[in-house]
Amino acid sequence: MKASTTGSRLIGLTLLALLLFLPPILLLFDRPGHSGLSILPFYIFIAWLGIIALAAWILERDHEN
Repeated sequence: MKASTTGSRLIGLTLLALLLFLPPILLLFDRPGHSGLSILPFYIFIAWLGIIALAAWILERDHEN
């Protein structure tokens, strides 16, 4: 894979991360769940885990080629 393709994908991933962690998006998940606890920490954990997994996948694909 070309370096420019990897760079473009990482820039896209950065923009996705910025979008996922914007305050208006975070406020959508700052409400009580079924147990009365806020689901915001779970959303942040899952979003962060997804960003890390996508970054690892993009970077590992670059090393395979």
